[in-house]
Amino acid sequence: MTSQPASQQARLNSEELKKLIREVPDFPKKGILFYDITTLLRDKVGFASLIDQLSEYYLPKEIDLVLGIEARGFIFGPALAYRLNAGFVPVRKPGKLPAACARAEYELEYGSNTLEIHRDAIEKGQRVIIVDDLLATGGTAEATARLASSLGANIAGLGFVVELDFLSGRSKLRDYDVLSLLHYDK
Repeated sequence: MTSQPASQQARLNSEELKKLIREVPDFPKKGILFYDITTLLRDKVGFASLIDQLSEYYLPKEIDLVLGIEARGFIFGPALAYRLNAGFVPVRKPGKLPAACARAEYELEYGSNTLEIHRDAIEKGQRVIIVDDLLATGGTAEATARLASSLGANIAGLGFVVELDFLSGRSKLRDYDVLSLLHYDK
């Protein structure tokens, strides 16, 4: 994992962007504090700043494809792909893609889930980044990285808007360059 210089990390972990995220207590269940990014998305300056900050980090990495994890990775992925002059590939829940798919199963706290990607979505050796809104426990991101690698991708990094540090999801992604713009400890 590549670490960021302190000056860059401080700039990217922007308090101004954090102010645009609404905190909703007891959602989806009692005792959970939900970080609602829809308030950031509706702010044109905030959303632009978010995409600019992600783009600035990934531009030097010469990315071929941006993989967006369903569903909020579909919001950030295409905008980021456009800025990086890269293609966009959706990583979907089962049964949503029309052509032959590769699959990856992963464990959740209670049960399991599956992700799919078209088998022909990635050419061997292409440099890809994986993006999503949130890094929590890391299971979805790790499964997506495993899936992309199985198709021959060279994973240049994983990017997130928000990371819930207290859930230690980054520990499942130790082999990758992980960028999270905003960090929360509660």
